Amino acid sequence: MSYELLAAVDLGSNSFRLQVARVVDDQIYPLDGLKETVRLAAGLGQGKLLDGPSQLRAIEALSRFNERLRGFAPDQVRAVATNTLRVAKNAPQLLPQAEAALGFPIEVVAGREEARLIYVGVAHTLPNPSSQQLVVDIGGGSTEFIIGRSFEPLALESLYIGCVAFSLRYFPDGRMDKRSLREAELAARRELETIEYGFRSLGWDEAVGSSGTARALLDIMELNGWSQGALTREAMEKLRALLLRVGDVNRLGIAGLRPDRLPVLAGGFAIMSAVFDAFGLERMSFSEGALRLGVLYDLLGRYHHQDLRDATVLQFMRRYQVDQKQAERVRGTAMRLFRALNPAATGEHPDDHPDLQMLSWAACLHELGISVAHAGYHKHSAYIVGNADMPGFSRMDQSRLARIVLAHRGKLEKVNSASADARDWSLILCLRLAVLLHRSREDFTELPLTIERTGSGYQLGARAEWLSASPLTHASLNDELRLWGVIGIDLKLRTARLAAGVMR
Repeated sequence: MSYELLAAVDLGSNSFRLQVARVVDDQIYPLDGLKETVRLAAGLGQGKLLDGPSQLRAIEALSRFNERLRGFAPDQVRAVATNTLRVAKNAPQLLPQAEAALGFPIEVVAGREEARLIYVGVAHTLPNPSSQQLVVDIGGGSTEFIIGRSFEPLALESLYIGCVAFSLRYFPDGRMDKRSLREAELAARRELETIEYGFRSLGWDEAVGSSGTARALLDIMELNGWSQGALTREAMEKLRALLLRVGDVNRLGIAGLRPDRLPVLAGGFAIMSAVFDAFGLERMSFSEGALRLGVLYDLLGRYHHQDLRDATVLQFMRRYQVDQKQAERVRGTAMRLFRALNPAATGEHPDDHPDLQMLSWAACLHELGISVAHAGYHKHSAYIVGNADMPGFSRMDQSRLARIVLAHRGKLEKVNSASADARDWSLILCLRLAVLLHRSREDFTELPLTIERTGSGYQLGARAEWLSASPLTHASLNDELRLWGVIGIDLKLRTARLAAGVMR
């Protein structure tokens, strides 16, 4: 029996969670889990800046996770951050410290990507995933809504309504009355109006809740005998009456209510109540699967070279009518150049080396923008890549990919000013050279250029006979030397009468 360990880290707006799982016959079996109630969203001030105490809580929690993850290889762990780190203006300053504390990279995922991962996790726990499901996941800073069938999401949305944010805004210190509850529910309904029609049009066979708020509400309902196995409208009304009668969740002595859920119960209840009303629900079952399980299954797919990001790139190429033959020419040449610079990147599949994988995607997508306008098409390509919903890609993935795509032609200062990662320059060079060499959109069997690193940059090599027969390419290469010199990277061209086929 094969046996591997994988780990998922969920940096939520309310809690940070670590899930370690074993993989047996391509199935995920949870092995160990840790939870830290960080309440990151509570530290988000009016200027959308995380305060010092919330940052400290985050770093301390991740440091504890670090101990459990010792010995894990980088491709065995995936850490994702959600709404609070999406919106916090000082997240870029916090993330390097957080990654150092955890010991692994952290991806800030977009709302719809978070919704997709949640659905992947939920779908793997459903008794009949072939039926159509409405999945609702109320988090600390946002709530994700998905309609899906047979492991495929049909609609994905993320709204900025979360149990931490709503509890702080409408129920300070846990106090609740009819007015504050009505205001909270109306605020949630206003947000839900944007998706109600589309979701109702698609329809569903069953509504499913996941994550902390749904779990907490179900525990209360079951342990007080109000419902069994699901949240119901009747049980919601009983809890509403109790909350209003007590008037303060801190004085709510009731079975099933965990102390760590007290500060966010009121906000979570208001959002769930609005969801029941907006979608006309009478019953909502619960799934233990959520973001962490979805991350694990997504990671398992990457482990087996079934990366959703590859499928997304192919879909974008089709959607924007990319010349696939030209994309493949550029991709093949760029990857051969990269492998010449990085002899260790010799695997048959691009994801055997993460930088090679990024270069492969950039080559496939570099001409997306031609569908918008040929003039400045690289800018249109970069905008699409950086701003579209791209399933499987984190925001950092997309930002890096957009930067490389933007830099595949034109001046390099625009990328230099964007603080490109030092490791990106070799990817940019390989892509630029590949585009330059395939300007005529023709194939060649042997690379006419050699490439190697030098102490201050890179050196290209070419046969004098080839350069003489290719005056346009020769002139473009000389322009390239100048453009790299402007940003302080030394690029030289050595000519010689060399035998053909100098590069593998």
